[in-house]
Amino acid sequence: MKQIYGNIIVTSLLLLGVIIMISLFPTTSFAKEKVNYDINAYVKEMQPGWNLGNSFDAVDTDETAWGNPPVTQSLINKVATEGYKSIRIPITFDQRMGSAPNYQIKPNFLQRVTNTIDWALDADLKVMINVHHDSWIWLENGMLQDHDASLARYEAIWRQLANHFKNYSSNLMFESINEPRFSHSSVQQSQEYLDQLNSSFYHIVRDSGGNNMTRALVLPTLDTGTEQEKLNGLYQMIQELNDPYLISTVHYYGFWPFSVNIAGYTTFEQDTKNDIIQTFDRVHQTFTANGIPAIIGEFGLLGFDTSVDVIEQGEKLKYFEYMMHYAQAKNLTHMLWDNGQHLGRESLQWGDPQLSNMMKASWETRSATAEADFIYLKKDESIQDESLDLSLNGNTFQSLRYNDQALHEGTDYTITNDKLVLKKHLLEQIVAYEIGLQGEVTATFNQGANWYIQIILYDTPILQQTQGTINNFTIPVIFNGNKLATMEAVYAYGSPAGPQNWTSYKEFGYTFTPSYNENKITITSNFFNEVHDGEVHLTFHFWSGDQIKYKILKSGQTVSGFTML
Repeated sequence: MKQIYGNIIVTSLLLLGVIIMISLFPTTSFAKEKVNYDINAYVKEMQPGWNLGNSFDAVDTDETAWGNPPVTQSLINKVATEGYKSIRIPITFDQRMGSAPNYQIKPNFLQRVTNTIDWALDADLKVMINVHHDSWIWLENGMLQDHDASLARYEAIWRQLANHFKNYSSNLMFESINEPRFSHSSVQQSQEYLDQLNSSFYHIVRDSGGNNMTRALVLPTLDTGTEQEKLNGLYQMIQELNDPYLISTVHYYGFWPFSVNIAGYTTFEQDTKNDIIQTFDRVHQTFTANGIPAIIGEFGLLGFDTSVDVIEQGEKLKYFEYMMHYAQAKNLTHMLWDNGQHLGRESLQWGDPQLSNMMKASWETRSATAEADFIYLKKDESIQDESLDLSLNGNTFQSLRYNDQALHEGTDYTITNDKLVLKKHLLEQIVAYEIGLQGEVTATFNQGANWYIQIILYDTPILQQTQGTINNFTIPVIFNGNKLATMEAVYAYGSPAGPQNWTSYKEFGYTFTPSYNENKITITSNFFNEVHDGEVHLTFHFWSGDQIKYKILKSGQTVSGFTML
């Protein structure tokens, strides 16, 4: 009897030990689970990706609130036929869900999202959905000011989504939160808030059953930033979760001065290139070099929020060509941010075919570029040979064409190493007498996208006197074939004027914008709101090389403009 009792005690102690050991590990464990797919191969198959921006993430009652039409199956199919392999569908839930305690997502809205996901999966796209602008609408302040309620609301969203989609295939993935940031918090405190959100998201999804046990989950860095401290914060979180189906994500919109055209950064120069290299090197060294896949969940240029013309066309093309090349060299999958300005939601045509062709070529290879995509010829001046330096990027020059006809080397142009020379003979044939665009020659190469060179006849721009107010001030301009590169603004005593007064070169689009069709340059209220009363000297820099000076006098709400010698 004592022996039996003793065996019972030993067995009980062993069982208790096992229970204690199990309790030390997360309820979701992959230690003995067979991996169904390789997450790095999965992310590689997502290359390239596209964002359905400004639709389901629009902040208002429905998906048309920010100007885009309703999402259609034709649009989703077009994304797939264009060669994209994945689609990110940003979703804002704030105004599309009920109140506490259930926070029910509106059924009609959830069904619209579901339909779109189904279309994308049917088109063989991998699909990512997320919680999008809720990050700044109510989580940014809420995690500090109303922590428990904010966390409960966030968790309610993911409980509903996890349950709704738990039997969907692994081609659907979940991203916890878009661009997470938290007000009045240090980086350390903000990282702790993000860790709470990511942890809650992770366990809700994993514990919901179905295919969610092995669904790919995408976790962002703080702000989806690429600073090393933020990369380290996410790396630590992923290490602690120890799950083979996790993906890291960051966003990239380029070197800020170039991305918005400020401080004289009008061209794709070395600082802009170095920012790409240093940023993607950090992401690679932190994640992909350590076996953790990484996605650039959004990429583009910040100036596009104002206009796709903020960055000059050729400089824009050089940026996209190099950025996509270097991302792929570091095994980073990229997803283009498109809020409707690239692929037309109704026309299903690209707004900028040159940009589309450059991006598509970059999926497979590098493209050659040149120092510029224009040649300006001054009216009434004798025409001479014009040269452009080429960046071949490993390619070989093949031909130069005009009006779809091959031009003759030696007579029309010469090519020596990396220098292309357009001969006087050719330019004289192209140029007419009327100012403006005369024609376009096309350089072709053994692979990659073509490079297009505009031949422009110009004369010195003429700015005229005018009067207006700080809310309505436009300068009449005879552009004479020229296009504006940037604007400088200084007070009469020499100090920079206007916003970002650490530089005299102002932000294109935010403080000034040209209209070539309406023959005017608008100086915005954003500029005048940060200008003292008095005299300000403006210098307009044009791509032809012309610099035109102009004086404005601000007195309260009134502004006068005068030409300067």
